[in-house]
Amino acid sequence: MGAITYTVAFEGVEARLVEVQCAVSPGMPAFAVVGLPDKAVSEARERVRAAINALGISLPSSRITVNLSPADLPKEGSHFDLPIALALLAALDILPKDMVSETVALGELSLDGTLVPVTGALPAAMAAAAEDRRLLCPKGVGAEAAWVGGTEVIAPASLSETIRHFTGQAPLSPSEPGEVATTAGGRDLRDVKGQERAKRALEIAAAGRHHILMVGTPGSGKSMLAARIPGILPPLTAAEALETSMIHSIAGLLDEGGISRTRPFREPHHTASMPAIVGGGRGAKPGEISLAHNGVLFMDEFPEFPRTVLETLRQPIETGEVMVARANAHVRYPCRFLLVAAANPCKCGYMSDPARACARVPHCGEDYLGRISGPLMDRFDLRVEVPPVAYTDLDLPASGDASETVAARVSAARDVQTARFKGQEGMRVNADLEGQALEEAATPDPEGKDLLVRVAERFGLSARGYHRVLRVARTIADLDGADTVRKPHVAEAVSYRLALSKEV
Repeated sequence: MGAITYTVAFEGVEARLVEVQCAVSPGMPAFAVVGLPDKAVSEARERVRAAINALGISLPSSRITVNLSPADLPKEGSHFDLPIALALLAALDILPKDMVSETVALGELSLDGTLVPVTGALPAAMAAAAEDRRLLCPKGVGAEAAWVGGTEVIAPASLSETIRHFTGQAPLSPSEPGEVATTAGGRDLRDVKGQERAKRALEIAAAGRHHILMVGTPGSGKSMLAARIPGILPPLTAAEALETSMIHSIAGLLDEGGISRTRPFREPHHTASMPAIVGGGRGAKPGEISLAHNGVLFMDEFPEFPRTVLETLRQPIETGEVMVARANAHVRYPCRFLLVAAANPCKCGYMSDPARACARVPHCGEDYLGRISGPLMDRFDLRVEVPPVAYTDLDLPASGDASETVAARVSAARDVQTARFKGQEGMRVNADLEGQALEEAATPDPEGKDLLVRVAERFGLSARGYHRVLRVARTIADLDGADTVRKPHVAEAVSYRLALSKEV
């Protein structure tokens, strides 16, 4: 007797189909799981045996062999419990083999037969839809999986419900997608007194997804400004929401099956390790840069992060993806994020404060900010100084535009970019511009070109820096509603590029 069902093995956000074969044959009683299982998968036989016994079903005194094919693909996680149980019950002719063979299943079993929610239901549903099969998963993640929409999702609460469904005794209705998670109104930019230049830089950064570095004394408002970025970013598109939710599904961060249209905002502590930031650890899980995909990664106290962690950001910033290489796994995760970094000007933080300047100026600042390497600093499109605000100004009325007004301008600029990059794969915002597309979209008028050439010669801009100035100028022009990049747009872009340069 033998039966087949299907499940998935995760490689990053990709779910690879795994065939679960079960054979019940004469011989010494045994229950073996083969096919490169890890410890959690090997222990599945005990959970499956106990769950089936809890239903009053006795396993035969025969040799039970479960093979997970392809056998050379590592199998990790407890979600193999349910497919192994399905294949075994079908091999014992308790479940119809034809229905089980058309199913992709994942779920962990309790000893009493209850199905425990597992991570990865969303990418598993996409794999099932690609193979034109139904998905069977625990009730707790059914609403999450149903968001794919291309396959029938059945979400029982227990193994007994599963049996009654497959045998027609009590068929279950397909799961419905969970509700779109809504976030309460974010903090308003008008709460930040002063700092108009920094607010303008944040608007440009949000409009074109340009990385920004803010440097200022403690208490000047850097963290307050960063915390208000989510309030000016447009909501995720349907495609972006699905991309981001797949990563969060793998990490187990989706709540009650709901998919959020709010862009992620991640703020790791400066003591975070390299695997925590770029991904890795057991199972090569996604790190903070991938969890911030299509959103914001805020790194406060930027120079305090370990040098090795900072340097690993260089390639993901350029490519928009990260390869997590381990001895038994090479996993690729997307990571197109807006990097917002904040730093003090020196170790004590008061180098730029005339009233409290330390005695080691300017060496203290050079030593401290020198922890940020030149190649990494070159990747910040916008650099802005955040000076301290006088306590006498804190009682003044709020100034500048509200987040709602800024968000409308950012959204309008993003709409222009969406139309510009329609049909161009890999390009969504101006930060993605390169090659011929950059020349066509961001070439300035003669006056702007002349200014940029003179700046590049005077300050020795690298090729990367030259192109990044053009991208920022294109975003400024989009915010201005201009079809052509003009001299004022180039001048403003250059001012942010050279804000922290010692030669200015």
